[in-house]
Amino acid sequence: MFITLCYVVLQRVLQLVTLRFRSIEFRELEIVVLRHELAVLRRQVRRPSFTAADRVFLSAVSRLLPRCQWTSFLVTPATLFRWHRRLVTWRWTYPRPAGRRPIGRDLRELIRRLACENPRCGTSASLAN
Repeated sequence: MFITLCYVVLQRVLQLVTLRFRSIEFRELEIVVLRHELAVLRRQVRRPSFTAADRVFLSAVSRLLPRCQWTSFLVTPATLFRWHRRLVTWRWTYPRPAGRRPIGRDLRELIRRLACENPRCGTSASLAN
């Protein structure tokens, strides 16, 4: 997994370096080609299926782009917002055990002993049993 991550990061860095040396016309042509591919994808009958990684990436990128540029996404802005809410919910919620953890036997015995030794503090008669 770590090697795969390193490979992807290295690949993206090399792409950025090569993009830096390309001309503006080439970059604009690449954008036109990508927009055409996007138009072809939108004409497809079947909807594309997104993986969890795709959803996370698109929802994170949508927060960086101005809303007027969201038309370049294959999904609606409402879908992007829903994915982002799920991402935030997933980040800040985690399963919690139901109820309070049980008190250990040694702690219960200590409480009973203290209650018996101090009869004027609390209800020692009910704890002594």
